[in-house]
Amino acid sequence: MKTIDENRFCALIVDDEEDSRDNLRHILEKVGIKVTTAADGCQALEKLRSPAAAPSVVLLDVRMPGMNGVEVLKKIRETDASLPVILITAYADIRQAVETMRDGAYDYIAKPFDNQEVAKITLRALSETKLKKPLRKSTEIAQEYLTLFESMGHSEAIARITADVQRVSQTDFSVLIMGETGAGKDLVAEAIHRNSARGRAPFVIVDCGAIPEALLESELFGHEKGSFTGADRQKTGKFEVAHGGSLFLDEIANLPYSSQAKLLRAIQNKVVNRVGGTKPIEVDFRLIAATNMALREMVIAGTFREDLYYRLCDFAIQIPALRDRKEDVLFLAKRFLDVTAVELGKNGLVLSDAAIEALIAYRWPGNVRELRSVIRRAAVLVQGTSAITEKELGLAAEVSFAASVVPPEDGAPWKSASLRDVVTRSVAEVERTVITGVLQYTGGNKAKAARLLQIDYKTMHNKTKKLGIQAQRRER
Repeated sequence: MKTIDENRFCALIVDDEEDSRDNLRHILEKVGIKVTTAADGCQALEKLRSPAAAPSVVLLDVRMPGMNGVEVLKKIRETDASLPVILITAYADIRQAVETMRDGAYDYIAKPFDNQEVAKITLRALSETKLKKPLRKSTEIAQEYLTLFESMGHSEAIARITADVQRVSQTDFSVLIMGETGAGKDLVAEAIHRNSARGRAPFVIVDCGAIPEALLESELFGHEKGSFTGADRQKTGKFEVAHGGSLFLDEIANLPYSSQAKLLRAIQNKVVNRVGGTKPIEVDFRLIAATNMALREMVIAGTFREDLYYRLCDFAIQIPALRDRKEDVLFLAKRFLDVTAVELGKNGLVLSDAAIEALIAYRWPGNVRELRSVIRRAAVLVQGTSAITEKELGLAAEVSFAASVVPPEDGAPWKSASLRDVVTRSVAEVERTVITGVLQYTGGNKAKAARLLQIDYKTMHNKTKKLGIQAQRRER
């Protein structure tokens, strides 16, 4: 579990039950968060007024004698609208907690606690608060557009996506976001929600590929107590939790065909029935879906319902792969490096020229997610605060080419050519294709091409001469 510097962040736990306060304190201190506590709302507000004890996040019990959690939340919002407040609620009061999120709560935690979930939600609140503070602008909308732009890059492609987000956010259209894994579909989905009229209401994420088919209906629509073996309490489904807000169905192509009809009915009618329930429940939500697969091709193949496809696709946004927007690579790499350097206490970390060339030459099959992982790993490996080199990045230069085995010149089936002759000729063609492509990329600079291919300059010079490759310099 990731930890946070306890000298910089403090959590205020507000709960009238001492055991609950102690349990939460233990969970948060274990991940490096400094903790202070309050036994009631009045005590909490006193601590919030003290600059010396000002917390970075508040965990607030809803049910307390005297001033309850909802009243305390309203008081907090009057003085500090940016302070994240996480509600602590009994399982039966989840609906109330969800309603309260419209009044400015960041998230909620249900009793009994899941320790990992408590830590995860709190750390996320702290991280988001830290990253958003430098980006504050005169209006909330301007801030959120800037956040998307800063999160994904400054290329023309991202500028177009940002403009699309601005337009579609003002509607209640269903949106289908398409792009490869790791390209940033979740960031676009969150931006659409935040910039919409529903932005202060819940943003509920469902990973369609992570839920077993047998549990999918219960997860989406909820269930009543005793409706099946193991249903020992009532469960509120994701559709209900998203009431008033947005429901994000991530990787919807993984949804089993047998479940697609039930999903379509819920989307069309805005009504759900809990498993084992008899009373229809009306739900109001904005639908956002994402996929890394070609849904239209799946419709043609009969593995995805056509009517569901069109219901999802009121408005479509295609996110280009990172390799198709190279201008964003360096921007994102430096952004990830700055954040990681602060986290590791290695302020001043930079990328060497060779590392920059390697980052740009690489094709990033894992997109932005892979880039972030590579940069974070390199920041850990580099000694002190010296420049990160291609060695720490650990990337093998990738060059895209279509290489095939070269047949004899007359096209006859190998005839008298030996296997060695065929292999030698084929290797020469592969080398010619690779070296020519890299030299085109470097503008004819053999030294840069040699570094990218991880060979010495002499070898590069000899191969270009032997293979008859002319390195054309770019005109300036």
